[in-house]
Parts: sequence; structure tokens; C-alpha cells
Amino acid sequence: MAKVRPISVVLVDDHEIVRIGFKRLIETTIDINVIGEASNGEDSYHLVDDLNPDIIIMDINMPGIGGLEAISRLYKRNPKIKIIALTVHETEPFPTRVLGAGAKGYLSKRCVPQELISAIRSVHSGGTFITTQVIREMSKTPGAEETAINRLTAREFQVFSMIAEGRSAVEIGDDMNLSHKTIHSHRANVMKKLKLKTTANIVQFAILQGIVEG
Repeated sequence: MAKVRPISVVLVDDHEIVRIGFKRLIETTIDINVIGEASNGEDSYHLVDDLNPDIIIMDINMPGIGGLEAISRLYKRNPKIKIIALTVHETEPFPTRVLGAGAKGYLSKRCVPQELISAIRSVHSGGTFITTQVIREMSKTPGAEETAINRLTAREFQVFSMIAEGRSAVEIGDDMNLSHKTIHSHRANVMKKLKLKTTANIVQFAILQGIVEG
């Protein structure tokens, strides 16, 4: 009887202690192996090209382009890629945005350990996996502010999130390989759609919606 090859996993998270914890958890199984680690979305490209993992577990909030943009780029380059987002964000609009970008799973970092293992196995076998708490949040009727956020395009939402994190137009443009003029255009669209007037308003709005921490 041929030996079954373990599921290969790459971990992408900017906190080394988090990666260590996930790696130890995953390697308590006999059918899943961690074959690579990265601390940002940019480095994940090289690992995916070099290692061709079965599953990528991706944090959302990271330096550089961030997890959402990384997921979008990886999926556009290879629509068959299987990514599980593992994040602190349990409420909309993050789940819808991340799954829309191509992720096959969405887990809260508060999930029980077995959920991570189940998610890896489920996504590897061709399914999807969304943690129970996130499903509950996604089923809620959106309020006026959430509806406004949902009007943003994927690119506008990414720019909005990065502005809310305190990044300048120059930094965002460099990270996303876009001109500063384009970033300012996206910023203007965000402010118009959300009816905001200043960068401070953007930050305050994001804090109130739980998109960034105050």
C-alpha cells in the first residue's frame, strides 16, 4: 500500500511567535507538514513558487501589501491555489472581501485548535471552511455603515484599510506598485462613498467598525 503524502502547508504571519504556535499545533498531526514560513505577503510569492504548497495559511494584517492584497495577487496568478485566512477580524466586511479575493477558508484566531486542522483538511479535499463565529457575523443584517463599506471596490477597500492603519499615500503606492496619483484617486472615491472629509475621519470610521484597533 502506497504511503499517502502529507498535506504541505506554508504559514504567512508577521509575528514569529504566532507562526511557532501554529507550526507546533499542525505538526501534532501525522498528515500535515509545515514546509515554509513567511512574515509578509511579498515573501509568500517566492515560497509559493519555490515550494508549491498544498495550502497557504495567511494572516490579513501584515506590513507591506497586507494579506488581502497578497491573497488577491496569488489567486489571480493561480486560480487553483488554496488559501486559508487566519485573522483577528471576525466581522464584515473582511470575510466577504477575503473570500471574494480567492481564499477558500476563513478562521478567527480565537478558534479552537481542532478547527485549524479541520480547515486544512477540508480545503485540501476541495471544500471550504468558515469558522462558526464568522458565519454568525456574516448572517447578520448589515447596518448603514456596513452597507457603505460594501460599496467600495476591492482596491478602494484595501487603500481604505491601509490609510486607517496610518500609512501615507507614498507608502501605500510603493507597497501596491501603484502611482501616488492613483492612490489619491482611490482615497477620494473612498471619502465620497463613505461621506468622510478627512484622514482622521477615515481612521475614526475604521475604529468604530472594528477594522483597526483604536
